Amino acid sequence: MTDAAPRLAALAETLLGGPLPVRIRAWDGTEAGPPDGPVLVVRGRRALRRMLWKPGELGLARAWVAGDLTVEGDLFELLDRVAGLLWQRDRAPAPPASLLGALRPRLPRRVSAAADTAAAAAALLGDADARDAVRDLVALARPWPAPAPPAEEAARRGGPRHTKGRDRRAISHHYDVGNDFYERVLGPSMVYSCAYWTPGSTLERAQHDKLDLVCRKLALKPGDRLLDVGCGWGSMALHAAREYGARVTGVTLSREQAVYARKRVADEGLADLVEIRIQDYRDVKDGPYDAISSIGMAEHVGADGYRDYARTLHALLRPGGLLLNHQIARPPEADESAYRVDEFIDAYVFPDGELSPVGTTVGELERAGFEVRDVEALREHYALTLRAWVARLEEHWDEAVALTSAGRARVWQLYMAASALGFERGRLGVNQVLAVRSAARGDSGLPLRLRTWGAQPA
Repeated sequence: MTDAAPRLAALAETLLGGPLPVRIRAWDGTEAGPPDGPVLVVRGRRALRRMLWKPGELGLARAWVAGDLTVEGDLFELLDRVAGLLWQRDRAPAPPASLLGALRPRLPRRVSAAADTAAAAAALLGDADARDAVRDLVALARPWPAPAPPAEEAARRGGPRHTKGRDRRAISHHYDVGNDFYERVLGPSMVYSCAYWTPGSTLERAQHDKLDLVCRKLALKPGDRLLDVGCGWGSMALHAAREYGARVTGVTLSREQAVYARKRVADEGLADLVEIRIQDYRDVKDGPYDAISSIGMAEHVGADGYRDYARTLHALLRPGGLLLNHQIARPPEADESAYRVDEFIDAYVFPDGELSPVGTTVGELERAGFEVRDVEALREHYALTLRAWVARLEEHWDEAVALTSAGRARVWQLYMAASALGFERGRLGVNQVLAVRSAARGDSGLPLRLRTWGAQPA
């Protein structure tokens, strides 16, 4: 029977309640859907089994990472076409952990064959079209047994979030992928956060300008002590020391990052100004510092730990010291208790990472004793940055796969492309918050007009 794609298209339209936005090509060579644009290639029945056993975003992500789903054409365009259906999960009820797993306890013990499972699943659904769709999907998938998750999925975690040990393992999962791999994606700057773009900028120029913007906002001058929390591969520390004469302590939980950053420091002859530590920021005890930069690190802290994070940084600053907190944000929920960590991101990219609205971040900094003096939104800048990273990854695809795995390269390709669309659509934001630990009498030490750090981008 060579009709898999038309059947899949009919199933998708029934279950999604609308026309199929992209073309599908199935493992039997058949195609269905709109004739123009990118093609979603379903390479085998295992892709369907993944979605049956883990419906929703995680099942799709597993199929993508394993190579069971691929795209011919522009990945950005495909994601943009399906964004309203697949990437806005927060506006739909959470799917069951497993459709078949949920049904099995309610089936007679004698029921085990796929055909019987399909009939039982259909009987438990109220809508006739949905019953037929599920029956056909199970028949197409031949669902037993459940496929194992791809090797790139983070190991199951137990115990409380954001203990020092669990944070160390989460950071290692994300950053200890291999420095050579990150060089292919990030380029020579090795900056893994939003760049600061002006017309005609290259990625390298935009990342240089972002680092310089942070230094100017912190009003760094020769001899100032700067703590760079989550220092990555050392780019901010090097820039602050080389260009501003600051004495920098950078802390990271990633051993691979620390080794790489220390070599860069030595190669540039800046060992007298820069120290890179493998250390949790909660263990830093050698304050006070004149300034603290935290660039793309606070997303790892977690909602429950953010107040302690803010208090810790406040205690490490001298009176009059400045904090620059550069952090990804999400829109607020009508009911904040309903917020759930993105399944794909949690399983494959940033284990235990959490996003907060910018208002929550500002509030927690103020509760810790900071006075917030400036907030700058850079949402569109991150979309441009992510598109540049995807272009670099695709340009160096064969090398990236050889340095890690095909699955790991697909994780980063999907994560960065989907995130770029999230920033473009306003579903994600990124903000630089400048705050001061004011002196006891309220003196901030800041000029009357703050935005003297340079012209804003056009």
